[in-house]
Amino acid sequence: MDHLYIVTYDIGDAATWRMVFKIMKGYGEWVQLSVFQCRLDVVRHAEMIADLDRAIDHAHDHVVIFDLGPALSVSPRVVSLGKEAFTPVELKATIV
Repeated sequence: MDHLYIVTYDIGDAATWRMVFKIMKGYGEWVQLSVFQCRLDVVRHAEMIADLDRAIDHAHDHVVIFDLGPALSVSPRVVSLGKEAFTPVELKATIV
């Protein structure tokens, strides 16, 4: 069962920030600077955590992962101000 996650990070080093950004693009959709939303099953969630754990400097960087609950039943209440509206990531088929 997929869960919906919000991942935020505070990375001081530019090279590490780019690496984390690239990792996160593989797991979710970019919302805004250093914020992603992800729809992941338990295996992909564990893989994401392992990838991020290897990429960051634990003495200086910080990653926070919010589990919003089961993706099929969660209905996030979001206030989005400014140029782009926030829309929760949806389940979509991937053709390989």
